[in-house]
Amino acid sequence: MKRPLRLLAGLLLVLVMAAIAVPLAARLTPAVLAVVDPAPPVEPPVTPGPQVPPTSVALPDVVTPLSPSAAVPEPALLGPALDAALQIPGPGSFAGTVVDSVDGSVLYGRDPARLQPPASNIKLFTAVAALTFGQPGRTLETTVLAPEGMPGALYLRGGGDVLLGSGPSDPGAVVGRAGLGTLAADTAAALPEGSGPYTVYLDDTLFAGATLNPTWAPGDIDAGEIAPLHALAVNSAWLEEGRTAGPRSADAALDAARTFTDALIAAAADRGITVRPEVERQAAPEAAETLAAVESAPLEDQVRRMLEISDNYLAEALARLAALDSGRPASFGGATEALAAAAARLGVPEEGLVIGDAAGLSTRSAVSPAQLAVLVRGTTTSEEQGLAAVARSLPIAGLTGTLATRFNADDGPAVAGAGTVRAKTGTLNAVTGLTGHVVTADGRLLVFSFLAAGLDGNTVEARAAADRAAAVLAGCGCR
Repeated sequence: MKRPLRLLAGLLLVLVMAAIAVPLAARLTPAVLAVVDPAPPVEPPVTPGPQVPPTSVALPDVVTPLSPSAAVPEPALLGPALDAALQIPGPGSFAGTVVDSVDGSVLYGRDPARLQPPASNIKLFTAVAALTFGQPGRTLETTVLAPEGMPGALYLRGGGDVLLGSGPSDPGAVVGRAGLGTLAADTAAALPEGSGPYTVYLDDTLFAGATLNPTWAPGDIDAGEIAPLHALAVNSAWLEEGRTAGPRSADAALDAARTFTDALIAAAADRGITVRPEVERQAAPEAAETLAAVESAPLEDQVRRMLEISDNYLAEALARLAALDSGRPASFGGATEALAAAAARLGVPEEGLVIGDAAGLSTRSAVSPAQLAVLVRGTTTSEEQGLAAVARSLPIAGLTGTLATRFNADDGPAVAGAGTVRAKTGTLNAVTGLTGHVVTADGRLLVFSFLAAGLDGNTVEARAAADRAAAVLAGCGCR
């Protein structure tokens, strides 16, 4: 009787052990096998490029290569569409033209020879002159000189860079590429330890003649649209560094010299060098050793900034540099002559053309849409690096510069031009304009200029009309 009971107890024990061992083995076996014979690694899934959400908007570089056989809009169909787009309520009217970039044929004309102040569209002439007479990669030097036989004298000489920064040079920037803080530190390092006292003299004689154009309205000067022009300035003479609007300095060169002197005093103190705080204005002697220098952003980058934000002060400085590069005096007269000469090289008709300034604030200027169109077409067809740079430097509709807030979804039909239209804007009290180039839906590059005059309280409506007209071109098959 005892033997069967033992057998039964042993059987029950085996069953209990099996109940425990089977789940335990199920758990441990994969882990053991993974150590003994590991599975090959599994590559993480890769999201296809087209499915990756963009983090920014890619900016096109003018246009990709276009086919010269792309369809040309039919003038008979294009004309009515543009006429409708350019209608504005209230006083004033548009003149305009559209030409084919390939052969220059006129596809649309609405009083195209009408002369009027073009506002900031005149900056297209400035850009062409700057990069016709100057090289795109050229930089401008702001230097500190020590004349021989004049101990204690340091000359800060402006080389035409009005985009100086007050602090260290920033190699990746356009404004502030050359920093007065860096110039001061390098100057202090070049002076003998324990020397001084030194006096800083400001030499801003690169530009000649008057510093204010007599045709500029006092209200524009008071509002900071422009200021007395000098051969060196911090941030285009705006009083608040980093701004692109607001009041400007009445003497940007002297302010820059004082900023440099303050930085030099601080940098020189570490080496026991003394510098007087007062700045005097005086041209540097011809025989002078360069102690230190900083270089601006390349000319092409400065032209792009001038066109994108429509910087009046920078435009006037670039025009005077163009005058110098063309062998003319760096004065208002020399600058406007250089602008006209560069335009003539591109075949712009001279009849009636009057260039009153380089910024577009002068109401003396008289330019027609036809003249502007010839100028811009020249930049789109030129093989010269500088002129081609002008075409690719224009603001992009809905994306950059003065067009960043235009051609958006709230602008109705004008949104069709977003990302495709590239143009220079311009507005004064009674005029507005839009001049540039655009690739049509069929891949044809067109050049256009729309200028409105006689406006009175309806400038906003006129700007919207010009945008609509440019958008018509962007979406046009018109065949």
